[in-house]
Amino acid sequence: MLRSSCLLVSCIILLVWTLPASSQQQLSDSEIEQRVNALLQQMTLEEKAGQLNQMPDKNAKTMEMIKQGKVGSLLGVLGVKEVNEAQHAAVDGSRLKIPLIFGYDVIHGYRTIFPAPLASAGSFDPQLIEQSERVAAKEATASGVKWTFAPMVDIARDPRWGRIVEGAGEDPYLGSVVAMARVRGFQGSNMADPQSVVASAKHFVGYGAVEGGRDYNTAEMSEQLLREVYLPPFRAAVDAGVGTLMSAFNDLNGIPASANHHTLTDILHGEWKFNGFVVSDYDSVHELIPHGTAADDSQASLEALTAGVDMDMADSDYVRYVPELVKSGKLPESVVDEAVRRVLRVKFKAGLFEHPYADPNREKTDILTPESLQTERKMAQESMVLLQNNHDLLPLKKDQTIAVIGPLADDKASQLGAWAGNGQAKDAVTPLEGIAAKLGKGHVLYAKGVDIQPFERGLAAGVAAPAPPSATGVAGVEASNKPASIEDAVSAAKKADTVILFVGELAGMTGEASSRASLDLPGDQMKLIQAVLATKKPTVLVLESGRPQNISWAPEHIPAIIQAWYLGVQSGNAIADVLFGDASPSGRLPLSWPRAVGQIPVYYNHKATGRPSAPDRWHTGYLDLSSEPLYPFGYGLTYTKFKYGSLKANSTISKDGTVHVSAEIENTGKREGTEVVQLYVHDRVAPTSRPVRELKGFERITLAPGEHKTVNFTVRANDLGSYDPEMHWIVPLGTYDVWVAPDSASGVAGTFEVQ
Repeated sequence: MLRSSCLLVSCIILLVWTLPASSQQQLSDSEIEQRVNALLQQMTLEEKAGQLNQMPDKNAKTMEMIKQGKVGSLLGVLGVKEVNEAQHAAVDGSRLKIPLIFGYDVIHGYRTIFPAPLASAGSFDPQLIEQSERVAAKEATASGVKWTFAPMVDIARDPRWGRIVEGAGEDPYLGSVVAMARVRGFQGSNMADPQSVVASAKHFVGYGAVEGGRDYNTAEMSEQLLREVYLPPFRAAVDAGVGTLMSAFNDLNGIPASANHHTLTDILHGEWKFNGFVVSDYDSVHELIPHGTAADDSQASLEALTAGVDMDMADSDYVRYVPELVKSGKLPESVVDEAVRRVLRVKFKAGLFEHPYADPNREKTDILTPESLQTERKMAQESMVLLQNNHDLLPLKKDQTIAVIGPLADDKASQLGAWAGNGQAKDAVTPLEGIAAKLGKGHVLYAKGVDIQPFERGLAAGVAAPAPPSATGVAGVEASNKPASIEDAVSAAKKADTVILFVGELAGMTGEASSRASLDLPGDQMKLIQAVLATKKPTVLVLESGRPQNISWAPEHIPAIIQAWYLGVQSGNAIADVLFGDASPSGRLPLSWPRAVGQIPVYYNHKATGRPSAPDRWHTGYLDLSSEPLYPFGYGLTYTKFKYGSLKANSTISKDGTVHVSAEIENTGKREGTEVVQLYVHDRVAPTSRPVRELKGFERITLAPGEHKTVNFTVRANDLGSYDPEMHWIVPLGTYDVWVAPDSASGVAGTFEVQ
């Protein structure tokens, strides 16, 4: 009888595996609520606490806890064999047979690693971003992962913060569009699809505003700033149907984000009607103790759960303390029930009760496919930003000898960037490999030049202060197999027709706990650059980093500059495609590029102040430096030229109406190119001071030489609104400025009236 039952279960599991995705129907909301409530009535207090507990690993103790119904989720368990073994313990071994949900940080790809999120946001291509996340979801679920802790939608105006690389930059509109694209990509049209993962928008909220750019630090801001800048991408994710949110590490205005009832309950559930669940960031419930708002883990659990953190990641506080808190009368069981209800609701929506197990066949067929690599290569091509191209040095001709120089030219690990999922360095194509494949090895010379040493925490050792390239060079010697040396780099440069310098940061210098006080190129990279430029060879500077670097000296000394970020497994091929003209650069900066650390925070959508910037002393600005960024938000060049003209806009609209704006864009150059046409507005008079510009739309267009196109934008008047001093959303009447532009600092201008 037992064998027959096992065979029957195996047949059912096989049937579920082989059903097409479309047949994995998501339950209706009413069906889910009925099943959630029926299940909740059967649960003991300990089993309820178990559903709110995520364990960080899988071992004998964890497996026993799963069978006791004391675990709702596992973190970082990968591979079908491991996942299914743990799932069997839950489904076959526990009393109520509630499946686990397996979570993992699939930030920019699972095994096919895509450009870092900051890079792909600069593509201004939400359709391709969505397609990239579909690839990530397909690969992750093939390995048993059903829940990703992404997208990170924190707005960040301080590039010293290491986690700026994980988000979409400084702008709430772009951040919102990207957030929705990523959620749609991860979750698809149906979370129950075996190839979809549940997304988690993070970190709720204000994490990108930490003081000094120091990770985990405090954040202070007005309610207006919170609502107009930092909350919109989260609201967009919720509107896109995101299944979960993650609470942040920081405190916000003195209240830790993981114990903030105002944001987690009043806004998220009360105003936005979010019915998914909130998971804490790693150990952040316990960290209420060092924050100073809780005396012990029991009090921390009480604060976090009553504030609205439904699942406790990693520290097991809920499973240990929630039952006794309820029994003591400190914690109403209704609060626990609502948290459990939210967790179970997501598990039902994700189809885990109907198909809890991972398909072992997909692990062999759905990872690192040619189609995935093709999508990644295109995403990488679109993410690069051409910052300068004097005398049309780029694209380079292929019939020449190229010196590929720099510590990142052949660094496989750094092509992947921080938080690279289950990515493997061996999968990455380096710039050296991509260029050699493009030209043939006989036309490529290589020298590493210098090594980049990892930072010792809290020390500035190994950081060279930037200086303009010197007029005198370093004597060249023949290349050899010696350790990296500037002499070898100079020798290679002298033998080449053109030099491509690959400098920046190691991947480990960005991401979590990787804040920097300086944006200077680390190590001896400036010495390398000076020596190479002294050879007078045409030079292209390619920056690989997770944040802007201090290159204020570069525009005067280097003819061509590309910001490549971290581009993923096809990095080298994509870089070679763009450098040699097989693909055209079309990326734009998703943030403002500072001239110096002293400008930070610098962002395009700032307020005018009562004394706007002007040449005389009695206006906002610096005595010793321009207050404008080196490159503005939205900036990026192409291999052709575009002309903007003929802006048209409604003369008047009602506060319930819609404004239509158009402009004529013409390719006046000699090559086909892709332009990112951007729409900005400014409310001249409102109850509160308004940003000098606000992005309200964008469109990618590709034009042949001489071709022109009318680009049309439609914006609802309600989307022009702002919060008044009492935090009511209003659409102020009066005059609005409007620009259709290639970036946030230029464009053709007009006005319209809201009456």
